[in-house]
Amino acid sequence: MTTIVSGSASQSLAAALARELGARLAPVEYDRFPDGELFVALDRDLAESSLDGERVIVVGATASSDAHVELLCLQDAVREAGASELITILPYMGYGRQDEAFEPGQPVSARAMARAISSGTDRVLVVTPHERDVCSFFEPTATAVDGAAVLADPLPAALEDPVFLAPDAGATGLAETVRDAYGRGTTDHFEKTRHSGTDVEITPSNVAVAGRDVVVVDDIVATGGTMSQAVGVLQDRDACRVFVTCVHALLARNALTRLWGAGVEAIYATDTLERSVTTTSVAPVIADVLS
Repeated sequence: MTTIVSGSASQSLAAALARELGARLAPVEYDRFPDGELFVALDRDLAESSLDGERVIVVGATASSDAHVELLCLQDAVREAGASELITILPYMGYGRQDEAFEPGQPVSARAMARAISSGTDRVLVVTPHERDVCSFFEPTATAVDGAAVLADPLPAALEDPVFLAPDAGATGLAETVRDAYGRGTTDHFEKTRHSGTDVEITPSNVAVAGRDVVVVDDIVATGGTMSQAVGVLQDRDACRVFVTCVHALLARNALTRLWGAGVEAIYATDTLERSVTTTSVAPVIADVLS
């Protein structure tokens, strides 16, 4: 028997994964102590009678500091209940973009988080990490799961001569993955120059988009600044419809209004982060890796 334990921010994905694997979904209590500290607990009857010697999968996106603490506590609760194998799935890995010390005195935050998570588990799966090298910070090395292909699922079937466009060269592979899953179209990318965490300059590529549907593909949409700039450039070049797709819809601050204001036709994202624009699940690709 495999049991799946969900963090509070990953309940829909955990349920979908349980269906894919034919696994049991464990009830979990989420609360806070009066001093603000987090409290999580497995169902008492389940913990006392059924986890001894079992494989348990903990699913927890770590989009906040609280979510990191919650995940560590869930791992410890599963160990305390006697699980023989513990697999941790990070649908979204917070702090994963800080994969090096960018200035003297700064931490490698992805490494710090990976070390903490590794200490309580036997294996880690990370869905579409922003930098694949962060998997090496885990002990043992984490497995990267590519969630991009499922972004083709909600796209309209009759896109007009589609272009799958990455906002920078580093995301071209994601655009190609979505194009291949969709079955037709071309790929290209913008040139992106990042001046700071919030100041990004977008330079158009040479791809012809006039009269064509464009699908902009990225791994993460955070503030929507880069993506809305890309959409604006496409509108200026007479693209037909512009669709925004991403694996992780972080959508901080006013990201959604920026994107809608830029004129996007639709926004599609996976359930690695549960948002209003979640339209497809990465559960099948996670299940394939686990089976």
